[in-house]
Amino acid sequence: MTLIETEHRRREATGARPASSAQQAAQPRGFRGLTVASPAIAALVAYWLSELLPNSDPELGPTIYSKVLLGVLGIAILFAVAAWALSRFRPKAEHGGPLFAAAVSMLAVWDLATTKFALLPMPYFPGPGLVLEGLLEDRADLLESTFYSFRLMLCGYAAGVLVGLTSGVLMGWFRQVRYWGLPLMKFVGPIPATAFIPFVMVIFDEAFFSGAALIALAVWFPVTMLTMSGIANVPASYFDVAKTLGARRGFLVFRVAIPAAMPNVFIGLFMGMGAAFSHIDRRRNRRRQSGPRLLLQAAQREFRIRQSLCLALDHGGLLFRLHDAAVQGP
Repeated sequence: MTLIETEHRRREATGARPASSAQQAAQPRGFRGLTVASPAIAALVAYWLSELLPNSDPELGPTIYSKVLLGVLGIAILFAVAAWALSRFRPKAEHGGPLFAAAVSMLAVWDLATTKFALLPMPYFPGPGLVLEGLLEDRADLLESTFYSFRLMLCGYAAGVLVGLTSGVLMGWFRQVRYWGLPLMKFVGPIPATAFIPFVMVIFDEAFFSGAALIALAVWFPVTMLTMSGIANVPASYFDVAKTLGARRGFLVFRVAIPAAMPNVFIGLFMGMGAAFSHIDRRRNRRRQSGPRLLLQAAQREFRIRQSLCLALDHGGLLFRLHDAAVQGP
């Protein structure tokens, strides 16, 4: 007796009928619809809490936070309608809906913990309304700082990635290069890039080039190490198959080894992005006093916690936008 006959007799004995294709398509729709609608529900609940609950500080007037929540609610409704109307957009909406709802829920929890119930004391923990107002008030300084940060990070990161990929591939493929290069990596790599500031200042007269060199040095080490590890750990069977088909050394390097090592390379790119972000404020422009470090120092001197949070949000978003562009592509 086959498995199909056994299943058919079991259904006849229990009286169960196989679900039709229409029923199978309709069964999970309720759950998927709730998943897609969850951002709108979270935004509606956050707006309701913001409007109905009183502020812990009576002197704190209305902020732009409520208007932002209304905008988020409108976007969430359009998000759900697009997922319902466009079948191609539905899988992406089902995947991103819970993350969207979680972000809005975290915003609501932040507002409750600071503005509404004062569980986190002011002024050390300003609410989302005050932070949003700070973003609007200081938008000119933040945009200028973001521009200079982006330019510096792009130059330093590109140089570090280029040198790191080249040295990583050479050390991973050639044993002689790895023999001489690995001790140098072990000695120089763990040293913070800021320890080389005197050498960089002597080599480069311009402040921009010295800052880019520090970022490149910070990016070079993780990219080189992970690229070398990925190249060296490619399974030998890949090369055996390619050699059997007549592949030469250039094909083995660029068509076999490097594509197989791409997971390690992408991890190195992300780690290098974090290292570049941590060193981006080391540079001071001699001609124009601009940059995140100067803004942070001014905010600390004047005890403006709100502006410090604005800088963190602004440049944190810059970091992950750059990471997405480098790893996922446009």
